[in-house]
Formats: sequence, structure tokens, C-alpha cells
Amino acid sequence: MTADDMGDASCRPWSDREAELLAITLELLQEHGYDRLSVEAVATEAKASKATMYRRWPSKADLVLAAFIEGTPNSAVPPQTGSLRGDLIEIGRSVCEHERERTMTMRAMLNEVSHSAGFQTVMQQKFVLLRKLVIDGVLAEAVERGEIDMSAINEEIFDLLPGYLVFRALVADRPPTEETIRILVDDVLLPSLRGGCERQE
Repeated sequence: MTADDMGDASCRPWSDREAELLAITLELLQEHGYDRLSVEAVATEAKASKATMYRRWPSKADLVLAAFIEGTPNSAVPPQTGSLRGDLIEIGRSVCEHERERTMTMRAMLNEVSHSAGFQTVMQQKFVLLRKLVIDGVLAEAVERGEIDMSAINEEIFDLLPGYLVFRALVADRPPTEETIRILVDDVLLPSLRGGCERQE
């Protein structure tokens, strides 16, 4: 199995031992980076056989992708604060927290995506799409509450909040702060979604 067909495998629940191996993979990735990480090093640290590792994850890319997905499940959980502003703020905080904890992992993933079409496909299916669905649900609930009109929602909205925060953290090397999130939500997203009306505190 390769990154091209890993979508099916990542849907299966991991055993406790597999989850442990993936957690160790993330720890070593954070410590050493993608290039210096090896499947053999994970096996040694976890006291597992290399044969077992390669049977479950035939390449380093497969292992790292599985570890990344396993290590970021909470990012796909809708916040449900009861207001659009609150939900967007919480999504922003979740993105920032994840970036702080997994900076090297994210950089490694972005690097691998640029070299592997299969890796990119699985990332889209198992990470990007799930996070998009969270924002989709938040906006749909805001429409039901009468906070915004459905006509204000467009495809650009889905990428603006996480996209900007990831850019600040990984590309611009200017880690976003609470104030960054507030300004992005209050001065950019909400006015756009509310058609330029004054924001609601």
C-alpha cells in the first residue's frame, strides 16, 4: 500500500499498538524533521520490528501521513459555541494550537505534498476536506440562526481563516496571536459574511 491508496487504510481504527507507533513517529518527526526521520528509528524507539512497521506502512511517507492524521483528530470537531463569531474564534484558536504543537510536522507534510500527487490526494481527502466540512457546518448553523444569509457564503470563505493562519505560522514565520484571530474574524470574515454590517459582539 502506498500514499495513493492509503485513504481506505486510514479509515480503519488503529490498534492500541499502532496508535503508540504513530505517536512515537510524531515525536521523532518533531524532534528531527522529515528528512532525518526513518522507519527504522521509529521501530527502534518503539521496540518494534522493522518487518512489522513496513508491513503496516510500506514507506516513510505512509507512516508520516498516518501519524499526522492520527495526531490531529480534534481539529475536525465543530466548536458549537452558539454564535458564528464564537465558532470562528474557536476554529482559529484550534488551528493556531495545532500549528504550535506540530510546526515541523506541518512543514514536512507540505514538503511531501509538493513531491507526491498521491500524498496530496490523501491529504485533501483526510485532512483538508474534513476541516472544510467543519467550517461549512458552522456557517450553515449561522444561517439557521439568522446571523448571516446563505448568499454571503462562497468558496473563498472556507480557506481564508485556516489558510491565513497557516501562512503566518509556516511561511511568513510570524506566529499568529489571539489578536490576529480576533482581527481576522471581526474585521475581515464577519463584515464579509454580514454584507459589511457592523459586527456583533
